Amino acid sequence: MNDFNFEMPDFDISGFDDESGKITRAENRYCLPSARRDVKSHRVQYDRAEDFAKQVGPAILAGDKVCALLSGNFIFGDFFEAFAVTQNVLIDELQISTLSFSQENVDSLKNLFDGDYLRKLDIIVSDYFWGHNRHNAPYIYKQLDHDDRFQLAVAGTHTKVALVNIQGKKIVISGSANLRSSRCMEEITIQTCAETYDFHHDWQSVILDRYATIKKSVRAAALYDMIIKGVEDKEKWGAK
Repeated sequence: MNDFNFEMPDFDISGFDDESGKITRAENRYCLPSARRDVKSHRVQYDRAEDFAKQVGPAILAGDKVCALLSGNFIFGDFFEAFAVTQNVLIDELQISTLSFSQENVDSLKNLFDGDYLRKLDIIVSDYFWGHNRHNAPYIYKQLDHDDRFQLAVAGTHTKVALVNIQGKKIVISGSANLRSSRCMEEITIQTCAETYDFHHDWQSVILDRYATIKKSVRAAALYDMIIKGVEDKEKWGAK
């Protein structure tokens, strides 16, 4: 027997309209959600991220935990540039897992490279987003793929985690926000925690290795180490 079976009450949507054709809410237990108004692109201001970065930046660098609600106007992807610039820090590694991102996000991340605020960037994006936006790939690679400092992986993920490493200070940003604005209220938690950082870095790095879209050559010491390991493995197992 399924204990979860139940019958829905009668629901007559016509009861919402009065004689004037407007929606009424007092005569029915159920009401329609309010009409959604999109925020126009020119009203989405970068300075919201800048104000946020100025306010919480010192607390983040001091190791404090920050929990925040973000308005629909807020573009989370702008936070990294605003944070690095307002706090004048060099990010050694930025690793982001997100459902989606925009061309404006790409431009902001490129600014970090161009301004010498970022050394290494890795992004994991959902295959759903990629399936509908792969035409943006040339722009992404052109702006960010320089000197083997960028990697983009596409996988079946829905996670929203950003890892920021600043001279060994391991900062984790997680929550509901994608890099681009969703026009909806979002929440994020920012904390400095090596254990949490390493946990997320481990599984995200596996995805980046397996589902990378940029083929990078193995060079110098890394190539030498790989060759030596290969020789040692052959000697160990008696391979000829």
